[in-house]
Amino acid sequence: MAVSARQSVKEAQQRQLPWVEKYRPQNLDELISHRDIISTIQRFMCEDRLPHLLFYGPPGTGKTSTILACARTLYAPREFNSMVLELNASDDRGIGIVRGAILSFASTRTIFKSGFKLIILDEADAMTNDAQNALRRVIEKFTENVRFCLICNYLSKIIPALQSRCTRFRFGPLEPKQMELRLQHVIKEEGVSVQPDGVESLITLSGGDMRRALNVLQVIISHCHCLSFSTPNPCELYIARAQQCDLV
Repeated sequence: MAVSARQSVKEAQQRQLPWVEKYRPQNLDELISHRDIISTIQRFMCEDRLPHLLFYGPPGTGKTSTILACARTLYAPREFNSMVLELNASDDRGIGIVRGAILSFASTRTIFKSGFKLIILDEADAMTNDAQNALRRVIEKFTENVRFCLICNYLSKIIPALQSRCTRFRFGPLEPKQMELRLQHVIKEEGVSVQPDGVESLITLSGGDMRRALNVLQVIISHCHCLSFSTPNPCELYIARAQQCDLV
């Protein structure tokens, strides 16, 4: 009975998740784009010589999903929380986060295995120059114990000293066909009605940003229960309203 109750709670939580998280790829095989980048990183991992990484490019192009999928490849589920630290640098942009959580995690030896830990810094371009310089010193000191993956939209906002210590990969906007396949998968899983012209318009609107496409789709479906642009449709108003409210 208890197992059934826990399962029901888990299913309810899954239904309430934003689709961006609900359908985030869980492993490298589920990623839909940038196969050249993924194959290069896979080779690094297989040869046990993963460098510090710097992923940059427009939002919604798979940067965070790629490194999280890599982390799930490197570490077993029971190891994950002890071996991986994921931070959004825009939440705390100053030097305090580097001297606090990052330094503490990087300086602590691994528990489960002799390999390295992984620190993921999302929106690293929001960090101040002082914080980035402090991070550079942490990277230099603890490379034996930890690998860093810095994620940003604008490479120019990362100081040269950090750039030079990382292997850089640019994530470009997704191709329309790649987006269509993923959107059709989500539409099928959710059991919603979306006409072909609706999918096409959604892809055009998102401009290669998968996150935006899923957010727009979820907002529209929650109001319209279907999506078509072939005739005047209130869904267009919902898109505009969602954009005004920063929902997409």
